[in-house]
Amino acid sequence: MPPPSEAFLAAAAPRRKRSTTPARRRVLGYALLILPVLLATLVLFVYPIGQILTTSVVDRGLTLANYKRALGDPIYLRVLWITVKISLLTTLVCLLLGYPMAYLMAEAPPRLRGTLVAVVAISFFMSLLVKNYAWTVLLQETGVVNTLLRRAHIIERPLPLMYNLFGVLVGMVHMLLPFVILPLFSVFAGMDRTLRQASRTLGAGGLRTFWYVTLPLSLPGVGAGALLVLIVSLGFFITPALLGSPREMMLANLIDNQVRQVINWPFASALAMLLLAFTLLTYLVYYRIFGTERLWEQV
Repeated sequence: MPPPSEAFLAAAAPRRKRSTTPARRRVLGYALLILPVLLATLVLFVYPIGQILTTSVVDRGLTLANYKRALGDPIYLRVLWITVKISLLTTLVCLLLGYPMAYLMAEAPPRLRGTLVAVVAISFFMSLLVKNYAWTVLLQETGVVNTLLRRAHIIERPLPLMYNLFGVLVGMVHMLLPFVILPLFSVFAGMDRTLRQASRTLGAGGLRTFWYVTLPLSLPGVGAGALLVLIVSLGFFITPALLGSPREMMLANLIDNQVRQVINWPFASALAMLLLAFTLLTYLVYYRIFGTERLWEQV
């Protein structure tokens, strides 16, 4: 007769098999759920980026000549600087305009608030190309803005509102402003109003209440909106092409020029990888300041 411990183990063995079977089924179910996402990520993201990276460093062998050219030529460095400058200016203007708009939307009555949110959301359903052509009609020398100003005898000659930095900023701010308004609106709508009331009860005025209560509580929304606008604006292509000039050429326009006109795929791939690297660097800076979870909480 086997010892009691061995008999107990022999009797418990079938139970262990029965108990591990449901666990394996759960693991298999989770794997089947994740598998389509992994395949989509590999096919739509990993493989294309891998192909671009390979094209940028392989030219009759491994080489970094394309990256040296992109980072060593003052012309391409200037294009990179213009891209960063326009993106930062667009982000700053969007924050200056979107912050008060989001605050007023959150403080509006419920019916009006819903209408304002719908108006902001409708802009996502309009084509970027249509928006840019609409600004072309408004800002050109014979456009609506210059025509009205001349008829009102405010100006004698048409103002240069297009094919310069001003036209590019106007178009990009118009496209990207909702990306700031909606995160900030969600922050203001969820903000505890009793904190502001308590601040005023304790003797703080409106400005001090805003500076010490409202602004610090809204910083996660500011960071989320700024990150979204900055990342999207770094890759903008249509607006600089239609409303700007060669002086406002951004990195995406340069990549398009290298692909379609010069037909230099390796150099275009190197520029694309540099743009991706700068975008990832921007995201890492945001992560160190705010944390990734703050972004998805406010979007």
